Parts: sequence; C-alpha cells; structure tokens
Amino acid sequence: MPEIAIVYHSGYGHTQRMAQAVAQGAGGRLIAIDADGNLPAGGWEQLKAADAIVLGSPTYMGSVSWQFKKFADASSRPWFSQDWKDKLFAGFTNSASMNGDKFSTLTYMFTLAMQHGGIWVGLGILPSNSAAAERSDPNYLGSYSGAIAQSPSDASVADMPPGDLETARAFGRRVADVASRVRP
Repeated sequence: MPEIAIVYHSGYGHTQRMAQAVAQGAGGRLIAIDADGNLPAGGWEQLKAADAIVLGSPTYMGSVSWQFKKFADASSRPWFSQDWKDKLFAGFTNSASMNGDKFSTLTYMFTLAMQHGGIWVGLGILPSNSAAAERSDPNYLGSYSGAIAQSPSDASVADMPPGDLETARAFGRRVADVASRVRP
C-alpha cells in the first residue's frame, strides 16, 4: 500500500472533518498543522516518507490560512533538497460561502506542489449538475482540481453536507488508486 499523508490546517474543525474523510478514503495518515502553524513531532519525516501528500486548508480571504502558509514557507527546506520531487500531490479546501474563492486556494496548493516537482491528482468526479441534483450529492459544488466543501459560518462541524464529505472520501480513494498505480 502506498503511504499517503494528509497535511492540513483547520481553524474551526470543518476542514479537519474533511481531512478525516479524505484519510478514510485514502487509508492515509493525518498530519495536523497546529494553531501556530507548526507540524507535530515527526511530521516532516512522515511527509518525506510519503508516496502522496494531500494538502488541506480552509479558504480564508481567498487563499490558505496563515498557518498553512507558514507550513508552506517552511517547506523550503525539503524543496532545497528535492525531498518531495515526483511525489503525488492533491488538495482540498472548505469555506463558508458556496464559492468563497476556493479555486484560488487550490491554485495556491497546486503551485506549491509544482515548486516541489510534484505530480498533481485532480478530483476525477463529474459534478452533480443536473436538474435533479441536490445539495447532498457528491461534487455538487462542481470542482475538478481538488475536493471542495461549503460549511455555513453558523453551522457546526456535525452539520457539514454529506455530499461534501462523500466527495472527500471519494477523492481520498482516487489519490490512493493513482498512488498504487504509479508507485515503483
């Protein structure tokens, strides 16, 4: 089985729940970026050993959280030694608005992955965009470049739309499937 690391920051718990769903689908290991923007002990080593790195952050003001940005800036050390070159990368995000500039956040993650010499894995799920589609359907928000979710600002973590969480699980399964096909 390929080693899949899900490194993420969550401000209010919604992105953490999404990360858990990605990890469920991928059979991956969670690495939480803390409130100060730091990884737990052994986090950098886990990322170096991983076959795939899935990046996750809430979308704040059209981009990643400052804690995620601190992690990204600190990744200049593995960048310099090319530790993550040719690894698979993927990304996910959550925000309170239906759009909320989530694509900008995924683009930031994509750029970070490309700077590390990575290979990006997109969502691979058609959007639920027919007249019969409902908010609880997978990929209702219609993303292609990564998994996205929407959690109203006054909703609890338990109130996240089930379709968004199923999208995250399916995304995790896709990353694991691709990783198993490209792993040497």
